[in-house]
Amino acid sequence: MKNILLLGAGKIGCIITEMLSSTGDYFVTVVDKSELSLSRMPKNKHVECVQVDVTFKEKMLQVMDGKFAVLCACPFNITKYAAEVAAEVGVHYLDLTEDVETTRFVKSLSENSKAALIPQCGLAPGFISIVAHGLTKGFDKLRNVHMRVGALPKYPSNALKYNLTWSTDGLINEYCNPCEAIYQGELVSVPPMEEIEEFSLDGIDYEAFNTSGGLGTLCESLSGRVDNLNYRTVRYPGHRDVMKLLLQDLRLVDRRDLLKEILESALPITYQDVVLVFVNVDGYINNQLIQKTFAHKIYSQEINGVLYSAIQITTSAGICGVLDLLATGELPQSGFVKQEDISYNAFIKNRFGRYYASPEGENNLFDAE
Repeated sequence: MKNILLLGAGKIGCIITEMLSSTGDYFVTVVDKSELSLSRMPKNKHVECVQVDVTFKEKMLQVMDGKFAVLCACPFNITKYAAEVAAEVGVHYLDLTEDVETTRFVKSLSENSKAALIPQCGLAPGFISIVAHGLTKGFDKLRNVHMRVGALPKYPSNALKYNLTWSTDGLINEYCNPCEAIYQGELVSVPPMEEIEEFSLDGIDYEAFNTSGGLGTLCESLSGRVDNLNYRTVRYPGHRDVMKLLLQDLRLVDRRDLLKEILESALPITYQDVVLVFVNVDGYINNQLIQKTFAHKIYSQEINGVLYSAIQITTSAGICGVLDLLATGELPQSGFVKQEDISYNAFIKNRFGRYYASPEGENNLFDAE
């Protein structure tokens, strides 16, 4: 049994604890400064809860000692504290951050690290990068890599057509920060909330627009290989316009704490949601222009008798699956590990990765790996 330290006892931390502890292969110590949040954690013999402020270095050094890995499920502005201590102790480190600057900081720590540092292990960034990079295998020349992801309520009932399903801090961060992309072979920065597009899937209309962080490290990995690479968040039509009014016209982009308070007081959490993953890759194989498309939806479901939302399941499956591959020696044991370093086939066959499993025909798109 491997000892894991989980930082953050929120919605995602709860299901990570359930997934790992229920296998019998992991003992999970959950750390959070909130006694209320810790009280919601699964209760079994493989779980221990410790009330500690993650930013308190001396305490963190103590709780990290002897652990196999540290999993950070805290807001992005806390992540740096955890990564720095993990690198100092020499413990494997995984997180869920979408923040570009935080990921760069984690990478800088990996230069002298004795353990593996693996940021961005969730849905987007995370699984979406594993899918997109897996689809690019076998192409002689890449033209376009388009990545679209949405975590949406099944039954939208307000003008935003949205419910809170994930971290509010992370959501606001994605909507406000500049976005990386590759355009005509050049790395560019594009504004969030722009380049809106509309499409339909399974008879349902969606919109998609630029948001920050979803590409992970793919711009670096595909630089010089692809003409155009971009990531956009999927929502129901009309959502972007309302959020743009709040962020830009009413200038809540400069008052993010107020925006968080407004959203959390007005938008209920829902466990009836759907996660949409949609990736298009096209380019040349043997001088023929070919397109490969991965399109899949994941819904909320019960795990061990408890209903979890689709975004909880997909985010937790991402980081738990990567941890499993690390624990079995299928990933590098030191240095900076990118999501695109992970084989789609290895991930989807994993006991946690299987939550992402799509129809067999789409899984066969990755045979070229």
